[in-house]
Amino acid sequence: MGIGDRLLAKTANIGSKPTETAQPRPVNTEPRTSPGRLMDAQHRINTAQARIKELESQLEERAALEVPLDALVEVSGRRRKLTAEQFQELKSNLARHALATPILVRTLPDQRYEIVAGHNRVAAYRELGRTTIRANVASIEEGEIEFAAFFSNLLSPSLTDFEKYWNFKRLQELSGLTRTEISESAGLSKSHVTRIFSFDALPEAAKVALAEKPERLGSNAAQKLAALTEAGKSEKVVEAVRRLIDDENFTQDKAVALAAEKPRAVAPSGTVVRSGRRKVCEISTRNGVVGVRFFEKDAGEAEQWGQRIADFINKSLSEAEQE
Repeated sequence: MGIGDRLLAKTANIGSKPTETAQPRPVNTEPRTSPGRLMDAQHRINTAQARIKELESQLEERAALEVPLDALVEVSGRRRKLTAEQFQELKSNLARHALATPILVRTLPDQRYEIVAGHNRVAAYRELGRTTIRANVASIEEGEIEFAAFFSNLLSPSLTDFEKYWNFKRLQELSGLTRTEISESAGLSKSHVTRIFSFDALPEAAKVALAEKPERLGSNAAQKLAALTEAGKSEKVVEAVRRLIDDENFTQDKAVALAAEKPRAVAPSGTVVRSGRRKVCEISTRNGVVGVRFFEKDAGEAEQWGQRIADFINKSLSEAEQE
């Protein structure tokens, strides 16, 4: 059963009067071809979104409840990330004005409520010292609102690329759709969705850091950092992302440059061998290579010295074995 089927099944009777009888569901005739599945999925998505909008409209007509903040339960990963400035603006607005749109919750056992939408409003109310908040209660299961809200908010300017990535990931888990099917259903190009999914290739430590300030890294820079991660530069990528999070003046271009930076070559260590004041040769070591460079007067004896060095090494190894 596809995500569209599940959404339609779960929302079919939402908002209906008690006397209404639910219509039996038709036999599943979901197309098996890829184009057919995409068209069918898009149709079901649109229908499910219409159901959600209908539900929201019906909820607006009902009186909202005053729900104690202590009775609210937040689901990890569902809350939208706001910058400190955005959250402060929301908090200031709620401090001066009444809540324009009630939050949306669903009932849990023991007189508790799970927040479906309105996590940041709840957080602002808590910081303002409020004890209750207006809420609409809906009999809805996890995934229904999230699935429809994902598409309605997908192109919102306030939604960062990193948040889009997490939403895409969650959408895949809920629906089982492929990236191609998601891009088709969302009306986005495959290249755009691929670029958004480039966050997936970043080191886990980098993604944890980005969760604090998702607005700091866009998908274009993320794609470049993902390529560097796959090239074996994971540690540098994590360093670059953390620097990006900690330093507001550190740009995305600088982060990519830092991660791509080649390690500085270690200068070979050299020892000059002298005979009195005369320089005979210089011995250098680098990356497991020992080099002996003779100066002009002694250059003709280089071959002889090479044999002496070989004899010395053989003798030393022989003595070591005997010990």
